[in-house]
Amino acid sequence: MAITEKQKRWLKQQVHHLNPVVLIGQHGLTTAVLAEIEVALTHHELIKIRVNAGDRDERDSAIADIQAQTQSILITRIGNVAAFYRANSKKRDPLVLPKI
Repeated sequence: MAITEKQKRWLKQQVHHLNPVVLIGQHGLTTAVLAEIEVALTHHELIKIRVNAGDRDERDSAIADIQAQTQSILITRIGNVAAFYRANSKKRDPLVLPKI
C-alpha cells in the first residue's frame, strides 16, 4: 500500500491533534504491546505512539519494528512520538484519503 506525498501531508494534518494511543516504556516492544498496536490500528487507522525506551538507536529500531510487523506506514516522527497509518477497508467509515 503506497500513498502519495499529498496524502501523507493530509494525514500529518489529521494526526497533529491526536494524543498517543500506545506508550512504549522501559521494557520495550513486547508481544503484548504489538497486539495493542494492532488493535489500535484496526480500530483507528491513524495513531500516535510514544516510544520512551532507551536512546535514539533503540527508538529507531522500535519504530522500524512496529512498521514492519504491522505493515503500516510511518507518517511522521517528532522526537519520541511517531504516527502510523494502516487502511482498514472493513471499517464502517474508513478514512478517505484525498485523491492524487
